[in-house]
Amino acid sequence: MISKGRKKGTIRFAVSPGPDVRKVTLAGDFTEWQPKPMRKQKDGTFVAHLSVAAGSYEYKYIIDGQWAVDPDSEAWAANPYGTVNSVATIE
Repeated sequence: MISKGRKKGTIRFAVSPGPDVRKVTLAGDFTEWQPKPMRKQKDGTFVAHLSVAAGSYEYKYIIDGQWAVDPDSEAWAANPYGTVNSVATIE
């Protein structure tokens, strides 16, 4: 799930993968597909904040080493690996 932050161009990524998950990272074209750590909250949700320019971005979560789409994504895009990426559009 993503939401716009208070500052223009800031987005909040959040995912609740379950109680046994130990590590979640975020990767997308905005990070050149390099994993960015997400912080685990007390309720078990993992969160990351990013500042990005307006545009459309593809991303995925890496949950305990496994690539995963955002189940709440506004859209999906096919990738060269035969799967899909989540898509976020920032205005």
